[in-house]
Amino acid sequence: MNSLGFDTAPEDTRIVVAMSGGVDSSVTAALLKDQGYDVVGITLQLYDHGAAVQKKGACCAGQDIHDARRVAEAIGIPHYVLDYESRFQDSVMDEFADSYLRGETPVPCVRCNQTVKFRDLLETAKDLGAAALATGHYLRRTENAGNAQLFRGRNAIKDQSYFLFATTQEQANYLRFPLGDLTKEQTRALADKYNLAVAAKPESQDICFVPNGNYAKVIERMRPGSAVSGDIVDLDGNLLGQHTGIINYTIGQRRGLGVATGTPLYVVRIDPDQNRVIVGPPEALLVSRLTLREMNWIGDNPLDEKGTPVMVKVRSTQEPMAATVFGAPGGWAEVHLAEAEPGVSAGQACVMYDEERLLGGGWIAGTEAPVKIAGIQHQLA
Repeated sequence: MNSLGFDTAPEDTRIVVAMSGGVDSSVTAALLKDQGYDVVGITLQLYDHGAAVQKKGACCAGQDIHDARRVAEAIGIPHYVLDYESRFQDSVMDEFADSYLRGETPVPCVRCNQTVKFRDLLETAKDLGAAALATGHYLRRTENAGNAQLFRGRNAIKDQSYFLFATTQEQANYLRFPLGDLTKEQTRALADKYNLAVAAKPESQDICFVPNGNYAKVIERMRPGSAVSGDIVDLDGNLLGQHTGIINYTIGQRRGLGVATGTPLYVVRIDPDQNRVIVGPPEALLVSRLTLREMNWIGDNPLDEKGTPVMVKVRSTQEPMAATVFGAPGGWAEVHLAEAEPGVSAGQACVMYDEERLLGGGWIAGTEAPVKIAGIQHQLA
């Protein structure tokens, strides 16, 4: 059995590597090539990269495609660039814009992995006769009774399991993550060892199609007229001021409200139907129950209405917290948090674990507060 778990010699095992042009995916390709695998590199053109060639801190832009091609040439593997612009527009960018118009806070990188990369690219890898699709994500993978189990990356700082919660069992069986046990420093050391031109390339920071992090301008361009002003009200519905368009506000926001009352106020709810931003004290941000849609579960036992104890993350950077998840028909679920959590928004992901093991998760469709704070129940059902 080779290092990727196949009963074939590495040279007889074709592996497609998703090459974004960054150091992680470049090292993945070089490492597998060094181990003797039949490696094919594929880079996705996800949006009009002509104007983005000089953009720093993005992925899948023109410079990144160039970098991926240079790495492929240096390590001696075939490399292909696939035009996935229309798929990316339909599955990621349109959903991103529409989610903000619904008063949500989306996570487009998860949606990209869920659709364009682990659905469309995975099928392309199979068409090329590859035994697996490998990526540079920091995620660990083992096999048990013929099925893959996914675990948080060994290095907690670089763990990317949150962004891969929607990976199905079938996809997990096909995917490989060679960097899951490494730190970023070890990855860069390998890049130096293989003399890769991207060894010192900085991390991707921004959402790839959002220049300088100004997502509102991108939404206005995609959805003209979306930044319509409206009322800012308190929990009792009292008018406090005017907002500049709900797309400019997120749950938990404090700065930039333009409202002075003498006490700190936070965005606690966004009401797209009435084009209102509702603000309140910090305690009004607390939620104790979450309603999830598009629930993906890769645990050993199916979810049911009796409830399953789990650990959950509602933000990529937080440590998992105790909760109970209740299954529901049609891909829905309900999560009861052991302790109320502030600032949770519809559109975010709720990701579930058993210790280090990734169990799946779902998209937050609604939140419910532990108590009714004032005249408006803090609920996003």
